[in-house]
Amino acid sequence: MVAVTLAELALTGDLVRPARLTVPDLSAWPQHRADVSFECATSGIQHHRFSGPRLYDVLADAGPGFDPVRRKDRLRFLIAVTGTDGHHALLSWAEIDPDFADAPVLLAVTIDGTPLDAAGPQLVLPQDRCGARHISGITAIRVDGGYGFGGPAPATPGRASAAAP
Repeated sequence: MVAVTLAELALTGDLVRPARLTVPDLSAWPQHRADVSFECATSGIQHHRFSGPRLYDVLADAGPGFDPVRRKDRLRFLIAVTGTDGHHALLSWAEIDPDFADAPVLLAVTIDGTPLDAAGPQLVLPQDRCGARHISGITAIRVDGGYGFGGPAPATPGRASAAAP
């Protein structure tokens, strides 16, 4: 029997419980299925069946660092996903949160019935018409709420300020 090296993804960022997860780890969450068709610029329309946990469930379990007193604090959090091939995708927390857009984004552990243990999970956004945010072989997911929305941005040299007298 050949030993399979399991791909691992790192959950990092503003999380109470950062983690390193494999496809078998992700298989422990409730599994959802999505039949997806998307246009690929290089090979036309692709049709696949994916299964895996929802991204929301996995990230919520990791304990995002929301301010519990402020319900809308979640809206400032972004989710950056990186794949083995260097592709990246960025989502907002509001896209996946059931209180907001509730998009059924998956961390797929199978594609067309084939397990992704060695290749790593795939980011699947069934609602996207184009597969550009589909990320294969996820290596990292970073949750980040550290965006300052304080006062106005400083003026850029050589450009007029919007608040000019």
